Parts: sequence; structure tokens; C-alpha cells
Amino acid sequence: MLNVGLTGGIACGKSTVAEMFVRLGGHLIDFDKLAHEVQEPEKPAWRDVVQCFGTEILLPDRTIDRGKLASIVFCSPEKLRRLNSIVHPRVFEEWWSRLEKIKAQTPHAVVFSDVPLLFEGGMQHLFELTILVVVEPECQIERLMTRNSVCREEAQLRLASQMPIGEKIRLATIVIDNQCDPKETEKKVAAAWEDLVARERAKP
Repeated sequence: MLNVGLTGGIACGKSTVAEMFVRLGGHLIDFDKLAHEVQEPEKPAWRDVVQCFGTEILLPDRTIDRGKLASIVFCSPEKLRRLNSIVHPRVFEEWWSRLEKIKAQTPHAVVFSDVPLLFEGGMQHLFELTILVVVEPECQIERLMTRNSVCREEAQLRLASQMPIGEKIRLATIVIDNQCDPKETEKKVAAAWEDLVARERAKP
């Protein structure tokens, strides 16, 4: 099995590239989805989050109001640290469990873990190699404004909260430039896929 970390700047099209790899035969584990799943009502992480932040963060169906929780933790580094200390260990437990299941069922699988803040979190050591999806910062801003219906200033603030793309490029094993026609991106993804399959086959 080849364990690949997949990341990219905000609005770079990482999810689109991930879907292309899946169509070619890759297995995908989405860290954002794992974080949602471990916080489903009555699960251990849900109980701990509610105990820490109160029942006022819950919607009528008992799910966590992510917007309300975000507004609480992003104003306080200490509260964000407490939330991460509850959620992150459960996410990594579930991730490891899924890796093991895929390996047992498909020993020569190429597994992509979609991790939005992979480099910001210093998580590259968890993977055999990393793939970074990039576009120019101005393109990110325009996509963010369209996708999230935010003003330019808000888009620039969100971009500034992440590690500069140049630093990420230096850390990545493979870089896929997604600022092009989708057909061109597909060709780049197909070439990367062939490289990954060859790496997996070459493993002892």
C-alpha cells in the first residue's frame, strides 16, 4: 500500500483532483468528513465537545452547529486548542483504522488522505509522500469570492490565514498545477497516478 497525503491551498480544486485519482483507482480518505463523523450525536467526541462548550452549540436535531462552534473557537486560541485536543485524536484513530482496512482488502492500494492543513499541521511525516494542488493566489481569491459569496477583503483574509503557497511547494513531493483547462489537469493527474503506481510496485 502507498500512503499519500493530498493537500492544497483554499479554493485550489483539491477535491476535484481527489475525484480524478479515485476514478483512476485510488482510495480516498477525507479528513474533513472524518471530523464530521466523529462528532455525530452521542459519539464520544460529540459528548466531550458538548461538555466543553455547552448545549447552546447544538441544533434542534442534536447535531453540532459548526458555524456557532467556529465563531466561539476562532476568537480564542485556547478554546481552539481544547476543541482540537478533543477531535483530532478521534480523527486519527478512525483514519488509522480505515488505512488498515484498505490494506487488508487491497494490499497494493494507493490511498489518498485529503488533509486541508497538512503542512500547517506539520503532518507530512505521516505519509510516504505528499501531493500539493496549486493555483495562483489571485485565482484563489476570485474562486473564493465566487464559491463562498464573500468580498475580496474577506477572501484575502482567508488566504492569509494559510501557509504561503511557495512554502508548501518546497515541502511537497509532487505539485499539480490546477490553473488550466480541466482536461489538462486530468493529464497531469494521470501522469502522477502512473508515477504513484510505479512507486507502489517498486516497494520491497
